[in-house]
Amino acid sequence: MTSQPRAHGPGTQSGDPVRDSALALVPEILEAYIPLSRAVWLEGPLGPALLEMVRLRNAQRVNCVFCRNARYDIARDDGLTEEKIGWMASEEGREQLSEQERLAVAFADAYLEGPDNLSSDLQAELAAAFSPAEIAHLSLALLLFNTFSRCAVTIGGMPDSLPVMEVSLPPA
Repeated sequence: MTSQPRAHGPGTQSGDPVRDSALALVPEILEAYIPLSRAVWLEGPLGPALLEMVRLRNAQRVNCVFCRNARYDIARDDGLTEEKIGWMASEEGREQLSEQERLAVAFADAYLEGPDNLSSDLQAELAAAFSPAEIAHLSLALLLFNTFSRCAVTIGGMPDSLPVMEVSLPPA
């Protein structure tokens, strides 16, 4: 059953799911968000495949239907596969991930549960596997992904399910 939307998009169809969403009702804010999103994906030290894994883990935890089923083309181009995405769902599957991937997913889980859930062991593992700039990039990426997916769920209007779909970053 589709949730009832609490806000509707502006009715224009640009072909960009972000700019066509209810968020476009406040274009002055949305247009400030897009450069930040592009910077998180394109300017930081971490690659798109790892960022997409963190984004998808957040989507699973927040239960954002759109976010769970969207796959960024730049992450696929960076080597992320559906098989690897599937591995994130279970402890056994996560054993198939690289150390950085496993730690990024663990960091996302701790971040989403609350800042005090970042154990000293996980902090030490993160410090050994990532530079301080990479940890900051993970944190900022999760800030963006979590805020956006929570907003989408709160606005509502999404169907119960969607097929997996490839999306691109919103154009600048």
